[in-house]
Amino acid sequence: MTSAPGTPAAPRTTDLVPADAHVFGNPDAPVTIVEFGDFECPYCHDAAPVLRTVVEESGGQVRLVFRHFPLFEVHPYALTAALAAEAAGARGRFWDMHDLLFAHQDRLDDAGLSHWAQKLGLDGASVVGDAAQRFGDVVERDYLASSAAGVRETPTVYVEGVRYRGRVTEDGLRAAVAAATVPASRTTPDGA
Repeated sequence: MTSAPGTPAAPRTTDLVPADAHVFGNPDAPVTIVEFGDFECPYCHDAAPVLRTVVEESGGQVRLVFRHFPLFEVHPYALTAALAAEAAGARGRFWDMHDLLFAHQDRLDDAGLSHWAQKLGLDGASVVGDAAQRFGDVVERDYLASSAAGVRETPTVYVEGVRYRGRVTEDGLRAAVAAATVPASRTTPDGA
């Protein structure tokens, strides 16, 4: 299949998941959901528990990878929140920070980010300012990868490299996961 001029080709799951990806669920799950998200986005907030539930109820068959697509032009704290999540991730607390940031989208300024880090037992200063800036390359990599994949809004979700369309719902995601696990039909010559 080819893409129309100016339209990115459908990405492969392996292209969407960097080696150092933040994975929720079984790291070896056969189905991968990739979310390009923004911690200040209300739609990402709504999708977060749905994505978690689908992974948790999959019996180890589905994993979630979160990648950053901070819409900093409309969400003034999206970039600093992404940096804070990466800083927490360097200390093994990415998913805990992920959950706190979505739960408290009204407190994503530096004081709020420091507070949430302290709630996780981390040094508050380690997730803001210059300390967090060292994770800028990771956030930039995710942002560039999302742009290359044609991401323009959040959340943008891929199930095994196929873009999920519409509101993120449990039923919709389960259907997309089921479709991803159906083996492609093969046409065989007569008599084979």
